[in-house]
Amino acid sequence: MCGIVAYIGKNTAYPIVVNGLKRLEYRGYDSAGIVLNSGSSFTLSKTKGKVSDLEEKAENVDKVSTIAMGHTRWATHGVPSDTNSHPHLSNDESIAIVHNGIIENYEPIKKMLTSKGFQFHSETDTEVLVNLIQYFRDTEKISLTEAVRYALNEAIGAYAIAVMEAENSNKIIVGRLSSPLAIGIGKDEFYVASDASPFVEFTKEALYLEDGEMATLELGKAIDIRKIVDNTKVIPAIQELQLTLEQIEKGGYDHFMLKEIYEQPKSIMDTMRGRILVNEGIIQMAGIWDNLEKFTNASRIIIVSCGTSWHAGLIGEYLIEDLARIPVEVEYASEFRYRNPIITDKDVVIAISQSGETADTLAALKMAKEKGAFIYGICNVVDSSIARLTDAGSYTHAGPEIGVASTKAFTAQVSILSMIALKLAKHTGKISNQQFHLLASELELIPEKVEKTLKLDEQIKEISKKFVNATNFLYLGRGYNFPVALEGALKLKEISYIHAEGYPAAEMKHGPIALIDENMPVVIIATKKGHYEKVVSNIQEIKSRKGIVIAVVTEGDEQVKGMADYLIEVPETSECFTPLVTSIPLQLLSYHIAVMRGANVDQPRNLAKSVTVE
Repeated sequence: MCGIVAYIGKNTAYPIVVNGLKRLEYRGYDSAGIVLNSGSSFTLSKTKGKVSDLEEKAENVDKVSTIAMGHTRWATHGVPSDTNSHPHLSNDESIAIVHNGIIENYEPIKKMLTSKGFQFHSETDTEVLVNLIQYFRDTEKISLTEAVRYALNEAIGAYAIAVMEAENSNKIIVGRLSSPLAIGIGKDEFYVASDASPFVEFTKEALYLEDGEMATLELGKAIDIRKIVDNTKVIPAIQELQLTLEQIEKGGYDHFMLKEIYEQPKSIMDTMRGRILVNEGIIQMAGIWDNLEKFTNASRIIIVSCGTSWHAGLIGEYLIEDLARIPVEVEYASEFRYRNPIITDKDVVIAISQSGETADTLAALKMAKEKGAFIYGICNVVDSSIARLTDAGSYTHAGPEIGVASTKAFTAQVSILSMIALKLAKHTGKISNQQFHLLASELELIPEKVEKTLKLDEQIKEISKKFVNATNFLYLGRGYNFPVALEGALKLKEISYIHAEGYPAAEMKHGPIALIDENMPVVIIATKKGHYEKVVSNIQEIKSRKGIVIAVVTEGDEQVKGMADYLIEVPETSECFTPLVTSIPLQLLSYHIAVMRGANVDQPRNLAKSVTVE
């Protein structure tokens, strides 16, 4: 979940690395650091806090070096502090390392190294790894590259690392296992980062290390990629980056989150473009089309994901079971991978992940694949780990999502799941051609309806002012909109730090109703399509206990209008597509409340965008 950046070349390294860290700060922002290499010694600067704090601390650092490494941290081992910040140096200060991941067996390694006279100054597993590298280099009398390989063969866990030696300013060694690592290739220069955003304006040529690979980047030489386990040489697979600089900038918005909320009409349209062909009566998705029999003959579909992607998966369950009549189970990847689930070659396992690097989801997929299941990926990042592991898949085309709280990735995922459900339903004959045409036509109109919903922003901002000081929220929904209630509650707690819970509306009387009083705001999704009368009854139950009702309803609703304290009217659509519209006001409500409370909406405390560790 941390971000690493490195540069070696002909240009001054400091600004390249620091600007790269700013772009990776969504991955972790409790501390930051940089190490520069003069060719004989290191200049190290690191601090608790953000990259901006590092810039202040490093103001007087010698910045002429053409080789440097940087790190922005999400703490795992050791509290956020100057000492625990990366980079870390070996005991003799001849080796520097930056690391994203966790070394699970660091304690026995640390005990062994301590017995050999090594001393440790931080609480991190990373300091253990860099000293293990020094130990192998010195005791085995081997090169730094070989010492890194020896050390990584001893390490158990997940890592993306970059390592350099003080006496060699022409070389950086990198390696990865279960954590992402991209290498940008320029003219007589190399860039290293957790994703391609730090070097997108410098080069369009990049390669992504596969699990269990390491690379030596040396000026004047071709990249040397090897298997960590046995030193087998690997031929580099260089590709052209599709990312643009404009995609990773705020574009005039106050926050990335607001920009990404407003990008949803386009991101949904981009996700559907070329896939929905209403006039031809087809949905064109190669990953599904090429494997239709796998899906239609499956004993069940299992969706594995985490966080917001799990909520998208729940909507996918409703869609696929309702339209295609195939049994679906939705699992938290973190629980699924550890509970010894029953998986057979009759199962299809769908993984949903914005980054394509989510550690628990990736591990769940690997386990499912070992047991013979057909695995399918839905992710947003091209050539990510999940995309490479799966048998087939579909990319969302949401574009880079920088805000930690997911918005446009969520609606893009639901859009993909909607198309999968429609395609399977038509292929199996569970819906008629007429039904297919009506639903596909309605799905095509969703971007326009999201655009219309975004025009409610000022109204939602005014509603938000009433709840800046709230301490609790309850979100309720039924059917397709139950997962939307869960997602709305998650958004609010993530970025405003207000406690919020989502529930199926009918479950309110089985516990949460005890909390309702005149101080409890209740957001309830009450669209005309789907269990409307039942939800109206739930609203009456809330009002009879003096609860404050914020209702998301279909345009023109009169019944709820007379009951709710605050009304948000959204365009009408088919019941199965309502989540794509009703989620928008909840994103805006969370955003405005968080901003009014002075919270950092793009970088909420204790969170990181890409959860690449357990």
